[in-house]
Amino acid sequence: MKILFQHAVLELVKGDITKQEVDAIVNAANKLLAGGGGVDGAVHDAGGPAIMEELRSRFPSGCPTGDAVVTSAGWLRARFVIHAVGPGYIPQEQEWCADRLSKAYLRSFQLAAEHGCRSIAFPSLSTGIFRYPPADAARIALRTARDFLVTGAPLELARWVLFDDTTFDTFIDAADELFGNLAREQ
Repeated sequence: MKILFQHAVLELVKGDITKQEVDAIVNAANKLLAGGGGVDGAVHDAGGPAIMEELRSRFPSGCPTGDAVVTSAGWLRARFVIHAVGPGYIPQEQEWCADRLSKAYLRSFQLAAEHGCRSIAFPSLSTGIFRYPPADAARIALRTARDFLVTGAPLELARWVLFDDTTFDTFIDAADELFGNLAREQ
């Protein structure tokens, strides 16, 4: 699904984020930037050891929840990897979690713009091992994208690469809710 919004395209696809030909892909990182499973493991496997070496040398203290850092992309087709640290979901701390997830997306957009990126691909941050409710996470992700694009940022494409049908359908529903008829552009 493609949504034409402002001067950009928001795109929702099913697939493998490590195969995206965009300027930057976003990695669902942990705060130690230590690699892991899921998207993080896939990015490091596909990108090779240079990414982890750069993380260790440039960011030895890791990255706080709600923030992001950027590295080169190693063997990936992208130019950069933006390592975003979303929150682990805590039901009693919903506001804090929503704030940190939005900030992780926003910082990813900001880093992409600072590095001259015109295109960026995201996974669904925090919805895997961090157990963020997918419907809430999808609304936060797309709302943050909408708010960022309204600022006139030079991004042309923001793509969410979603791994399974359930997550993809959840993002479609969130797009319909947030963008209405614009979400019907195919």
